Amino acid sequence: MRAVVQRVKSSSVSVDGKIISEIEKGLMVLLGVEEDDDEKDLEYILKKVTKLRIFDDEDGVMNKSLIDYNLEILVVSQFTLYGDARKGNRPSYVRSAKFNEGIVLYEKFIEELEKMNLKVSHGEYGADMDVALVNDGPVTILLDSSKKF
Repeated sequence: MRAVVQRVKSSSVSVDGKIISEIEKGLMVLLGVEEDDDEKDLEYILKKVTKLRIFDDEDGVMNKSLIDYNLEILVVSQFTLYGDARKGNRPSYVRSAKFNEGIVLYEKFIEELEKMNLKVSHGEYGADMDVALVNDGPVTILLDSSKKF
């Protein structure tokens, strides 16, 4: 499982020109599910996302997490995080989970965030979405449950 985590001042997702989700200050997470991902991968990414200390403390040092400030989180499915463009110019997405498998872990990720009493918004799995954000910093962190980076 992979995630691109961005600290944002605001973010929104639109489908067919209509905003379906939006948040203020918090995290916008692009979440990609690989074909062999399981609960262990989900747990790793969930813990990392919620505990990343990328928000400033009282001294202006990035030392606080999403949970510390009870901020919002917007989760957007992103199968292209497993795009492999090493050969040629057209990425291959064979490592991305199939729709019926990927949606299960995507929805489970959202459910687990909600169980933590976080303010969770999300995109529409598999839809063609427009994502807008005001990146704060900018701060962008890449996570991979296989720890490839």
